[in-house]
Amino acid sequence: MNILVANLGSTSFKYRLFRLTGSQETLLAKGGYERVTDFGPPIDDCLSLLRAAGHISETSGLHGVGFKTVHGGEVTGCLLADERVEAALLAVADLAPAHNPAYAAGIRQFRQKLPDVPLVALFETAFYQWVPGHARRYAVPEEWHAAGVRRYGFHGASHKFIAERSAELLGRSDVAGIVRRLYQDGPCTAPGAPLRVISCHLGGSSSVTAIVDGVAIGTSMGLSAQSGLPQNNRVGDLDSATIPFVQRRLGLATADIERQLSQESGLLGLSGVSNDLREIRAAALAGNRRAQTAIDVYIHAIRHWVGAFWFEMGGCDALVFTGGIGENNPWLREAVCARLHELGLALDPARNAASPAETDLAARDSRTRVFAIPANEELVIARETARCLGPRAAAA
Repeated sequence: MNILVANLGSTSFKYRLFRLTGSQETLLAKGGYERVTDFGPPIDDCLSLLRAAGHISETSGLHGVGFKTVHGGEVTGCLLADERVEAALLAVADLAPAHNPAYAAGIRQFRQKLPDVPLVALFETAFYQWVPGHARRYAVPEEWHAAGVRRYGFHGASHKFIAERSAELLGRSDVAGIVRRLYQDGPCTAPGAPLRVISCHLGGSSSVTAIVDGVAIGTSMGLSAQSGLPQNNRVGDLDSATIPFVQRRLGLATADIERQLSQESGLLGLSGVSNDLREIRAAALAGNRRAQTAIDVYIHAIRHWVGAFWFEMGGCDALVFTGGIGENNPWLREAVCARLHELGLALDPARNAASPAETDLAARDSRTRVFAIPANEELVIARETARCLGPRAAAA
C-alpha cells in the first residue's frame, strides 16, 4: 500500500511517499515547500507531482495519509484524523503554537482534497501512554492535574523507532515485536531479562527517554515541548518562580516572557551566537566563552537525564544517540559518555570517531552498548498509518 506522510510546520510542508509491501518498505518520493501561508497550493502541487511520476492516479494509488501530530492533550495514540482530532489539536494549541494550528489546518485541507482517502494522526505523545502515573505527575494541586497539567512527552515517533531498531541490533526480536505491535496490543512483558534502553533524540529539539522492553517509562519532556533539555531556542526546564521574578525585576509583560522563553532562549540565548550547534561549536573552539557555556549546559542536561533513567532502570543495556546532533557529533557523544566506566560504559574512541551508523560504538569490555541510529520518524508514521488502516487500506 502507498502511504503519504505529511509533515506540516507553521510555514512549511514536507512529504514522503512510502510503499509498504509485506516486509519491503520503499521510499518512492519526497519533497517540501517553504514559506507556506496556505497548505492548499503545495498539497495540490505534491499530488500533481506524484501523479506525474506514476506513483498514484487521479482515482487510486494512495491508501492513506499519515500525520505526525504533536499534542492533543488527553487525545493521543494512533487514530483516524477526524474532526475529534482536529478539535483536540486546537484545544491545546497554546501548548504547541508552532505545530497544532498548522496540523489542524493541513488535515482539514487534505480531507477536502482527498475525501475518499483515510487520514491518520500519530500523536507524538502516543509512545508515553504507558508511563507510570507517578512519572507523569507534577506536584501541583489536584484541580491542576485534572485540568491536564502532567508530563505528556514528545518525539514519540523517533523514540519508538529507536526502541524497535535497538532491540533488533541487540538480537532481541521478542522486544522488537512488542514495539511493532505496541499501539495495537499495548505493552507486553518480554521473556528473559528486561531490555533497558536510554534513547537520546538530539537535534533542534531534544529529549531523552527511558525504555524497558520497548515501552517508555519516563521522558525528559513534560507538559509541552518547552521543557526538558535546552532546545535550539526554547528554554527547557525552568524554575516556576522565574516568571513572576522576571516580571517584577525586568518589568516584562507575560507575552514578552513567553516570546523570549520560546524564541530567544535555549542554545541561542546561552551562546548569543546561534541556535545551530555547529556554529556554536565553531565559536567555542575559537575561544567564545558563552558558546562554550551553551555546550557545557547542554551536555550537563543530557547527562542529568541519562543518569536519572539509568538509576531508575537499575542499569542500561544500550545508550542510543539519534537526531542530527546525536548522529553527527562524535565529540558530543564522547562528552556525554565520559567517566562512566564505573557504571559499565566505555566508548571505543576509533569507532566513535568514525561514526558508522547502527554499529556498536562501545569498547569490547563495555557492559553497555552504544549506538548512533539515524532517525526515521516518517517511516514510523507510515508503518503505524498502515497498521491503523489495516484491511481497509490493503483492499483499496
